Amino acid sequence: MTLTAEVAATGQSLSGPLRLFIGGEWVEAASGRTFDSIDPYTGEVWAQVPEASAADVDRAVAAARTAFDEGPWPRLPGVERARIMRRLARRIEEHADELAVVEVRDNGKLLREMSGQAALLPEFYDYFAGAADKIGGQVLDSSKSNFFVYQLPEPVGVVGAITPWNSPLLLTAFKLAPALAAGCTFVLKPSEHTSVSALRFAEITAEAGVPDGVFNVVTGDGPAHPGVDKVSFTGSVATGIRVSKAAAEHLAPVTLELGGKSPNIVFADADLEAAANGVVAGIFAACGQTCIAGSRLLVERVERVAGRAREIILGNPMDPATEMGPLAYAAHWDKVMGYIEIGTAEGAELATGGRRPERFGDGLFVEPTVFCGVDNTMRIAREEIFGPVLSVIPFEGEAEALASANDSPFGLAAGVWTRDVQRVHRMVPRLQAGTIWVNAYRTLNYDVPFGGYKMSGHGRENGLDGLREYLHTKSVWIEMSGATRDPFKLG
Repeated sequence: MTLTAEVAATGQSLSGPLRLFIGGEWVEAASGRTFDSIDPYTGEVWAQVPEASAADVDRAVAAARTAFDEGPWPRLPGVERARIMRRLARRIEEHADELAVVEVRDNGKLLREMSGQAALLPEFYDYFAGAADKIGGQVLDSSKSNFFVYQLPEPVGVVGAITPWNSPLLLTAFKLAPALAAGCTFVLKPSEHTSVSALRFAEITAEAGVPDGVFNVVTGDGPAHPGVDKVSFTGSVATGIRVSKAAAEHLAPVTLELGGKSPNIVFADADLEAAANGVVAGIFAACGQTCIAGSRLLVERVERVAGRAREIILGNPMDPATEMGPLAYAAHWDKVMGYIEIGTAEGAELATGGRRPERFGDGLFVEPTVFCGVDNTMRIAREEIFGPVLSVIPFEGEAEALASANDSPFGLAAGVWTRDVQRVHRMVPRLQAGTIWVNAYRTLNYDVPFGGYKMSGHGRENGLDGLREYLHTKSVWIEMSGATRDPFKLG
């Protein structure tokens, strides 16, 4: 199964149904069924994706289990795992342009954004390759002279990962790169809306020499599985809760990276030109279809975002001039438009946008939308819309800004715009968010831990904190004296 030539050269519909990647082999789904992958810009079916069943998930988990229990991957020296991961990084570099096109066809995001993400992917695998041969324990002082005690880190085992449709391969890298470095094996369930890039990526892992069964892909709505040792999920709060409950049935640890309703706080002393640009980046980049979207703009005085929003160029996501493409799929378009109706009904002032642009007919476009006069109790201020809809909330003074920012069930990210460095150091420790940008918004990197507070989830991805999510720590006690002790006394 090779997607490369057809996707990269023509961008046309694939010639036949794709297959699952399990145990290093391309296999038909046991159900025999497929579902369509629809290009959000053209509305055309461009690929047919296998619909995995419980039997397929069983097979994938069994392959990962065999690879973990009997295969070489967990037992390879870290330097050997690192060598294969670096080879994978180089293969990704070779195919980065193609992977970006596939993701645009799948989710409709801008080629300029997905190209940037694809170019960044190799750095994640290189970074964690650099950590693979540095995973070590430590000798501990147990306060007992007759014992030698040390800690031994070990891979957690088989990882089940569920990724969303908005940044499929980047968010896969958040999970897969540290898991591979730790020595884990992996079963990926991508979003049914963006499965093609995961299957193409599986082909690249095989070409790079990742052993059979270490990385497996099942597409569709495959169920949770009790055979996984660790679950990593990125997506909505509601689905995250279901995933967490399913994992709790067999006490598998879970990393959850969920939604956000992040405040972007602009003080009166900020560089307003820079702040306006940052606010636009926070909510209208990626059509607002990002967990870190700065969807609540807290301002001390009237700001210039609505005017900039009206200038945003909508169009074909493959066009380098386009600044916003379509939303990812029809049901999501309905949801976003529903929230615009809710905001109007709640009494918020629609400053700009709120419609489907007529020139795109029935396309999945939404104008960049700004609501002013929003109260923090309104649904458009409290619920994640995941679209290009900004709620502008006024405040007076630092204390009110902080109270409004933290008055949310979410705590994923926040932005602070000010020239006052003392204010920065007052605000940052008190903001309830896992990532805080100061005079910037929406930037991430492989070495900086990422995750949320409150309903935005728990656990961390990226950096050494992300690596630890895929390791167990074993404590080892070695008695050195050979003396007999009292068996009825805690030694």
